[in-house]
Amino acid sequence: MCKDNSNQKRLKLKMSAPHDSPADPNPAFTWGLSSNMSDIQKAMALLITSFSKYAGKEGDKNTLSKEELKELLQNEFGEMVCKSNDKEAIDRIFRDLDTNRSNSVDFSEFVKLVCCLTQMCHEYFTCKK
Repeated sequence: MCKDNSNQKRLKLKMSAPHDSPADPNPAFTWGLSSNMSDIQKAMALLITSFSKYAGKEGDKNTLSKEELKELLQNEFGEMVCKSNDKEAIDRIFRDLDTNRSNSVDFSEFVKLVCCLTQMCHEYFTCKK
């Protein structure tokens, strides 16, 4: 999906930072989340920050384990996605997101969930008008 290295290099220039430094564990603020960023850029930085906040607590910092995903869903989405004590729903969400069957959810798989939920919210609110 993100194969264009020139775009990645430009992005790194704008957002260059030691985002895993212990002094500032929040990549969005390390990257300079500021008023001159567009709303979309802020949303992107916050997605990365939210994922990074939960990923790696049990190992790989680039993926979410089932327990890390559960914590992220509970804390960041509340009951928008599922009841926090519904183990079956958590298992189903994890299985559906883990499309490569790695027994973890990477950032690409996580973003698909966010996109799907965003589309559903958009449809809900535009149909209410």
